[in-house]
Amino acid sequence: MITKENILASAKKTILSQSESIAQLINYLSDDFAQAAELIYHCKGRLIVTGIGKSAIIAQKMVATFNSTGTPSMFLHAAEAIHGDLGMVQANDVVICISKSGNSPEIKALVPLLKRYGNPLIGMTAGLTSFLGKESDLVLHAYVEKESCPNNLAPTNSTTAQLVLGDALAVCLMEMRDFKSEDFAKYHPGGALGKKLLLRVGDMLDRTHKPIVEVSSSIKDVIMEISEKRLGVTAVMANGKLAGIITDGDIRRMLNKTETITGFTAQDIMTKNPKTIQTDSMVVDAFNIMENFSITQLAVFDKEEYVGILHIHDILKEGII
Repeated sequence: MITKENILASAKKTILSQSESIAQLINYLSDDFAQAAELIYHCKGRLIVTGIGKSAIIAQKMVATFNSTGTPSMFLHAAEAIHGDLGMVQANDVVICISKSGNSPEIKALVPLLKRYGNPLIGMTAGLTSFLGKESDLVLHAYVEKESCPNNLAPTNSTTAQLVLGDALAVCLMEMRDFKSEDFAKYHPGGALGKKLLLRVGDMLDRTHKPIVEVSSSIKDVIMEISEKRLGVTAVMANGKLAGIITDGDIRRMLNKTETITGFTAQDIMTKNPKTIQTDSMVVDAFNIMENFSITQLAVFDKEEYVGILHIHDILKEGII
């Protein structure tokens, strides 16, 4: 009988089985792993990762991780390799070949061809004495005692082990290259992290809506400027210099205190010494200023020139925070 309890028990059993298999990988790490990392690190070409079946899918994920962390990589399907795709392997490339058994027909056909070209071959397999294990220059031992599959057939623990070894290798290479978050952002310019680390204030500033009034401007003119530019704020200038800012909140607070705006000027209600930021500053720094001072706008300058207003809504729309 299928029950919710049985389903949850099965899921927990699978997760526990996989976690135990991964923990055991530490015992199978050898000098070959360190040598593989050094070989890839000093590679003058690319890292080619190949496999068949489920291992091919793991190979694709590994390639994606390597590429995004500074190791130029390409995926080569083992079956397609012997039908023409082997041409993508160049003289200076290093090859990682993934196979649980190490004895798949496609692997047996591909490995001799790779060795004929002289490319260094790193095998990732559970079988040290398999064809792949014996023919590889270095072996990453992806051994698991059993699969989570109740029939011990479907690749589960074994593919997770391959994935983890690939991640471990990628992280080691990142540390060897002193790969920082700024480097990661270069390969992910469209993501939130890329924008957070690369986007500057000047890149997103709308310079066509630059609210500005003079210190002598009437409150009516201030209200019209704020309404027209639709940023909820205007800069107040005196002799070409920023003297202060006025927000729509300042207007409301003034109207709560007085029944008339006659006789008042921008200078009377402006906030002096407002927070500003330069166009070449990072957008994330602008957000931090807004957050620290509980404000929603910043006057933006290009060196000494006032060029516009950055609103917190602009930052939120970019999905940076």
